[in-house]
Amino acid sequence: MQFAVARNVTADIETRMHDWPTTMLGRLPIACVDIETTAAAFVRHALAKRGKPGRPFYSTSANGQVLALCGDDAEFLELMLSADQIHADGMPMVTYSRLFSAKPLPERVATTDLVNAVARHAAKAGATFYFLGAKEEINQRAVEAVQRNHPGLEFAGRRNGYFGRDDEDAVVAEINKAAPDILWIGLGVPLEQQFVHRNINRLTNVGVIKTSGGLFDFLSGKNRRAPRWMQNLGLEWAYRAWLEPKRLAMRYITTNPQALSALFRHSA
Repeated sequence: MQFAVARNVTADIETRMHDWPTTMLGRLPIACVDIETTAAAFVRHALAKRGKPGRPFYSTSANGQVLALCGDDAEFLELMLSADQIHADGMPMVTYSRLFSAKPLPERVATTDLVNAVARHAAKAGATFYFLGAKEEINQRAVEAVQRNHPGLEFAGRRNGYFGRDDEDAVVAEINKAAPDILWIGLGVPLEQQFVHRNINRLTNVGVIKTSGGLFDFLSGKNRRAPRWMQNLGLEWAYRAWLEPKRLAMRYITTNPQALSALFRHSA
């Protein structure tokens, strides 16, 4: 696959977005950056790009499922490597980096935490959001929850994730018309990475794209996060498997060993 893209943003913006180092974890260059630095950079970049057509900055995330998929699917690995930035949304990755990497990660950048940090900065600076994904009711409730928690934050628009490939032209046109500063895409792995790959060069009126997995389920209240102590110990996956055993237990049983193997065999 070819991932050559036209960069139409200014050089100093590109420098600001890449002014932190990366560490190689499980085949992926993971950004050594904390949540607050990321949030401020998202908003700064998005506002600087306003009115300048071109490819948006693209940030995605990796966890155990993603590391396992990267080992099984070379095409998906290429999709991940095409991103401008990859966050560690898995505490085992952070723990591994602190024990074995020359450049340890400062913290886990969970999208469910990042969205609130970005919302705080965006509300102050006047940057806008767009939520794409999940069922209609879940998407609407997620938007309402974020606006309730961050008064003054403006949404340029929102759309559920129930559309087919034949509808993508209309979806892209709708997003470009809304011209959001930051587009959060919650279609699930790997559908959201595939959507971005197909459309990133056409989303010219967007400043920043962030893939978001099941973010809207958490924001809407449909799903609950693990207690903080479990998050800190890297056990949020176990809590989620306990809540949804039929859907998640087998996934974690199969992907966790693959992810650990990738960390130990393909990290630096």
